Amino acid sequence: MAQLTRDQVYVLIPTYNEEKNISSLVRAIREAGFPVLLVDDGSRDGTPVKIKELGGDFLLLSPNRGKGAALRKGFEWFLSRKFEALIMMDSDGQHDPGELDVFLDEISKEKSDFIVGDRMQCPKSMPFVRKMTNRFMSWIISSLAGQKIPDSQCGYRAIRREALKCLELETDRFEIESEMLLEAARTGVRIGSVPIRCVYQGEKSRINPMTDTVRFFKFLFSYLGRRRSR
Repeated sequence: MAQLTRDQVYVLIPTYNEEKNISSLVRAIREAGFPVLLVDDGSRDGTPVKIKELGGDFLLLSPNRGKGAALRKGFEWFLSRKFEALIMMDSDGQHDPGELDVFLDEISKEKSDFIVGDRMQCPKSMPFVRKMTNRFMSWIISSLAGQKIPDSQCGYRAIRREALKCLELETDRFEIESEMLLEAARTGVRIGSVPIRCVYQGEKSRINPMTDTVRFFKFLFSYLGRRRSR
């Protein structure tokens, strides 16, 4: 499998109330040579204005529906174009644009068609509760998927076009991280991981460990029931 070039890959970033971070993040991605699509999920601050000022490709959604809904809109846009692979990043500063080439190199290999970032090899800066929640969820997803996925909740990931086309996705919120992996495993997509930096600088995460763990299990029961009925 030939090495992919930067102009064959698009970076997709869902955003919500990130007016402080979005401009510097997009500039760093563009300076690295990657095209980027921003999908704003009904932000209530100045994020849409910043996005328009940046130019380039963007989608502005309203009202707010959740990360999953924003990603799915971005996937539709991507699949209507002729790019070979997609890299997903969060907009809150926890994903280092300097590691984009790591994903580009890994997705170019024949080993895997879906690459998930792995922060758990050195999670020193990750809050303890977040770390334990991630390990627990990753163990469950790995067991159900039949493939080892050390950091199933990491949003920094890359997927080849043909693999993305196989996924039947329905969720609107953070469950999308798990749904993508289970769908990939169901359809035979090869899932790999790559070590990345764990970047936490005291910012408040939008993920609530208690609330989102409950939502995670509701999603699992719903997903497994849905699959059995088909």
